[in-house]
Amino acid sequence: MAGVDGTAIGHFDTSRFEAGRNRLASLAYRLLGSATDAEDVVQDAFLHWQAADRQRIRVPEAWLTKVVTNLCLDRLRSAQARRERTVGAWLPEPLLDGDPMLGPADRFEQRESVSLAVLTLMERLTPLERAVYLLREAFSHSHAEIAEILDITESASQQHLHRARRRVTAARRGGEADPASARRIVEEFFAAASSGRTERLVALLTDDVTAISDGAGLTEKLLRYDTPQRVAAVARAGFKATPAKRRLAGGSPAVHYASVNGAPAILFVLGDQVVGAVTFDIAHGRIATVRGIAAPARLVRLTASWRRHGPDAPLVAQW
Repeated sequence: MAGVDGTAIGHFDTSRFEAGRNRLASLAYRLLGSATDAEDVVQDAFLHWQAADRQRIRVPEAWLTKVVTNLCLDRLRSAQARRERTVGAWLPEPLLDGDPMLGPADRFEQRESVSLAVLTLMERLTPLERAVYLLREAFSHSHAEIAEILDITESASQQHLHRARRRVTAARRGGEADPASARRIVEEFFAAASSGRTERLVALLTDDVTAISDGAGLTEKLLRYDTPQRVAAVARAGFKATPAKRRLAGGSPAVHYASVNGAPAILFVLGDQVVGAVTFDIAHGRIATVRGIAAPARLVRLTASWRRHGPDAPLVAQW
């Protein structure tokens, strides 16, 4: 009977962990900007959970939140992470809307915290500022709870939050765009870029627009462009289908409109494989940021979500 009871207890404890897995993964994703790293951290947390004396853990959710947060902070502070993020080759990993890692998403602050804009902005914060901001804004923890999780004082938690909010607010370029308007703007952008209409492209961009590309993973550093004229030229060249691009993609992908990290996006899909994603930040009715992501490693989870997703009719069946 003891063996049976032990097995039953083990199943119960595993079930308790699994019940909170999505919440833990979404916290890790917000902290790290990488779904792959978030999954690794949650698995590490599970090993910690199995090794712990669970009879002495009074509030499992709080204990696991602390473990995951601190595992993420260890990663952010590691020499390897600092190298990867300072050489200019880092972009957040995009996720298709509906992915459980993007939850919770009931409030604007929660949805904003998984936008690619804010995930990128998190790089300007210290690891502690990042953790306090996300625990408070995305997960509604009190300063007393945050102090316990991070082993800091409540006063320090309040100060970190104040600094983080100030930076996020200063960098905020607009509120949430109306989905129908955002789609219309992005579809106009794609049509203008595909047909080479430079004047129309420039008119769709903010004066301080920025475009960022990972160069399909073929360059060591991100490619960055500013000014509406440069971004329009890059978009015109990038969205024009050519035999060389089709060879690089492995064929003629379909072009779909989608929502990625809460923002409008264009996906290039070959069969059931996403081979490229272009995401857009909309501010005051115009495009403020364009991000091109085609490195295969950054599209693994998005592709998996796409395969489970029933796509709408493509904007272009064969690009």
